[in-house]
Amino acid sequence: MPAEFVNNRKTVTVYTDGACRGNPGPGGWAAVIVAPSGDEKVLAGGEKSTTNNRMELSAALYALRSAPEGYAIKIVSDSKYLVDGIGKGWAAGWKKNGWKKNGGKPALNSDLWDGILNLLSEREVSFEWVEGHAGHAYNERCDMIATSFADVWKQTL
Repeated sequence: MPAEFVNNRKTVTVYTDGACRGNPGPGGWAAVIVAPSGDEKVLAGGEKSTTNNRMELSAALYALRSAPEGYAIKIVSDSKYLVDGIGKGWAAGWKKNGWKKNGGKPALNSDLWDGILNLLSEREVSFEWVEGHAGHAYNERCDMIATSFADVWKQTL
């Protein structure tokens, strides 16, 4: 895999996905971090009772925490919630408004959004949306891993 560059910096590409068996229900998340050398690191986890959106955000948060220093990061996700929440400035706006949405309702998942926003202030990060379940190899791989973690939690119920 050839090295990718963002703003003339070598880039680590991170693929993420979240899954939930019911919403809320048992969930899983996965991230595959691909270094410019092509080396890969797989991260995954889950929760007994969660939502799909929490799992999507968890995948991004853990990946950002684990990505190697000194590189730009590109996060590739099938989650519009994640990609638009950052790209359209929703999460930053919610934080600025004390984690309130327009109309005063509380913003969901503020703990995860806050963690992501804090890491974005320290790193050069871009986001790319891909269509889920459309044959993208890394997206499919992350989905399989995240779903398997959701299934493990489902078996404990």
